[in-house]
This record gives sequence, C-alpha cells and structure tokens, in this order.
Amino acid sequence: MTAKTLRSSHIATAVAPVSFGFMKLGSVLESACDAAGLIQTSHVRLLGTEERWAAVEIAVALGDADIKVARGVLAKAFEGRADIALIPARNRKKRLLISDMDSTIIEQECLDELAAYAGLKDEIAAITARAMAGELDFEGALTERVGKLVGLPLTALQQCYDERITLMPGAKTLTATMAANRAYCLLVSGGFTFFTSRVAEAAGFQGDRGNVLLDNGTALTGAVARPILGREAKLDALDDAAFANGLNRHDAIAMGDGANDLAMIEAAGMGLAVHAKPIVAEAADAAINLTDLTAALYFQGYSDSEIVWRE
Repeated sequence: MTAKTLRSSHIATAVAPVSFGFMKLGSVLESACDAAGLIQTSHVRLLGTEERWAAVEIAVALGDADIKVARGVLAKAFEGRADIALIPARNRKKRLLISDMDSTIIEQECLDELAAYAGLKDEIAAITARAMAGELDFEGALTERVGKLVGLPLTALQQCYDERITLMPGAKTLTATMAANRAYCLLVSGGFTFFTSRVAEAAGFQGDRGNVLLDNGTALTGAVARPILGREAKLDALDDAAFANGLNRHDAIAMGDGANDLAMIEAAGMGLAVHAKPIVAEAADAAINLTDLTAALYFQGYSDSEIVWRE
C-alpha cells in the first residue's frame, strides 16, 4: 500500500444502546469496515461508555471503496442494532448547528398536534406525512392545512405547547455541548414562530426561524404570512448563519426528517437524518434511528468526557 492509501480520510462511528456493549460494538465495527472495503488506520477508540451509550470509532482510508456503498454495508451490518456514520475526518467538529424542529428537536409535528384542538388531527396528519415524504408541494400543503384551522382560538396554541410538545431526548445535551465549543445553534422550521421561539429557548438554541400564523387578535384566520419558509429558505438560513459567524457550509451540521430539509442536509458539511423519511435518509451522510441526539455529538468525535450532559 502507498502512503496515500494509508492516510486516514474518514471516521467510521457506531452508537448503540448500552445493552450492546462497547467491546462487541468495536469488534462488529471492525468487521463491517473490512467488509465495506475500508482500510483501518487506527485502533478502535472508545467514545461512549456503557453508563449512557456505547459509542466507538475507527479511522479509515477509503481506498477503492465508494463511500455510498460503504455506508450501505455499514448500515446493513448494524441494522436494528446501532446508528452508524462514515464521515470525513477533516473539519469534523462543526461550528454551526442548523436543525429542523418538528420530529427532529421535538417528538411531535406541531401543526398536527394543534389540529387536535380543532378535532382535525388525523386529517391534517395525513397531509403532513405526504408533504414530509416529498409527495406534495410543501407550500401548498402548509397553506391547505392552516386553512382548516380558521377560527381556532389563540389560547389553543399555548395549550398545545404546554400539553403536547416534548423535546427529543439528547436535544439539550447536543446544543449545550456545541455551544460550549463555540458553535452557533439555529432552529429553523417550516412550522410556526409561536412554537420555534419556545422550543429554541427550551432546547438551548441561540436563534430560530419559522413561519408566522396570522390571527385577528382572538383566533387564527387560516392564513400564513408570506413568504413561506420552506426548503430553499432553510438553505438560505444555513448560508446566512454561516456568513454571520464567519463560517461556510462545510462548518455546518444540518439535521432534519422531511423533504423540506433536503437542501440544507445536502449542502451542509454533515447532513444528518433524524427518524427521517426514506428520501431524506438516502440523501444524508448519517442517520439517527435507534439512539438519541447525543449520537450527533459522537459522530463529530466528542467523547463522554467532552459532552455537556443536560438530560
């Protein structure tokens, strides 16, 4: 092998529930890297102990391996058992976190939960699912769903937030750790500023962007302020935040679950699918399906001793 072949270019990381065990996790990761045609250039490094998560990483060189094929081999080896990532070693710890809100930082879809107070949750949730899967135009689907909520009292918004909205496990730990390492954390959502402002504060984001629900002072009018924040606006938010902080797209990690997150996930240095629709998982660099948002830190190379635990 040449010196160039041996040079580490990527890091393979696996994160699993504690029951897996970090010794076994490292052994399976070594075997999976070999099966994927990756050239191991370091010993297994322990990131997470069995007290919280089992997490390990291995430095590798791609050699002749195709990265998408290699990621597929790793994913298959750990299917149903661990979340994995195969990420470039360079510029691994990101200085900008930009994340979707619904089903990513929170466990719900705000609009679906809000619709419950109008007795329309099932109807609106069906439209949401199709829009997030990329089957419907996002702007049109959003306009249609909000239109069904005309006359809903404004008191229902705070009631919805208080009674139904919960943070995704690991969200506070993710933002606290990245902020402690001088990263800027931005929440950006096709949902609504009423919720993004509250979720951003609760989860530890420094900024937020979302759509604005229009009202007449007492109830929703069934309309959304223009322009509507969708797929391209999320990408613009990434670029704006990067520029404002003296960074570029490669310095960002972008997280989301739906089709309107695709542009920022594809553009960011690390695109991360979180419990995502297939169209998003296919485009992302890595995915979280079995663990929690702490995995986004392990994927960046943080170890337990470096993580600011907030859960």
